[in-house]
Amino acid sequence: MKKLLLAATATLAMASISLPAASSTTLVTPGEEHCVVDVATWDRLNIRSRPSSRAPVVSRKRYGSCGILVVGSCRAQWCRVEDGHSVGWVNRRFLSMVSPALYCAKGARVNVRAYPSSKSRVLVALNAHTCEIAFLPYSRSNWQKIRVQGWEGWVKRTSVSGQ
Repeated sequence: MKKLLLAATATLAMASISLPAASSTTLVTPGEEHCVVDVATWDRLNIRSRPSSRAPVVSRKRYGSCGILVVGSCRAQWCRVEDGHSVGWVNRRFLSMVSPALYCAKGARVNVRAYPSSKSRVLVALNAHTCEIAFLPYSRSNWQKIRVQGWEGWVKRTSVSGQ
């Protein structure tokens, strides 16, 4: 039991160490959709009632959650947001804007996969020159997370190009 507890503690410690540093260059744009970034996968981003880390939490979002709309201008590091269920404030360093749908599929067929791996299951296959692909603010090695035709998944970066 002690070995299991130590292994779990070590795994959590290594996971928190390997997380990317919060980026002060993330793009936050009022009126646009954003996703949660720079939050540990085991943690949640707090949406607060006021622009303060001491304000009550009104909702929580997982890493990778999208559909967060920034409403109005940000105050210093705090941005007012709504997600369709809650309205509140989050620190801007944990948000990144979804790109406009300006990308197209290259090649005869592009597989959108569940995970960033060629062995992952194919969610949908895009025909050549399918456009209106939006980049989500997540990438891993040569893989990019995208949204297209109501699907969210992963493609090799070389299989899409800008319009």
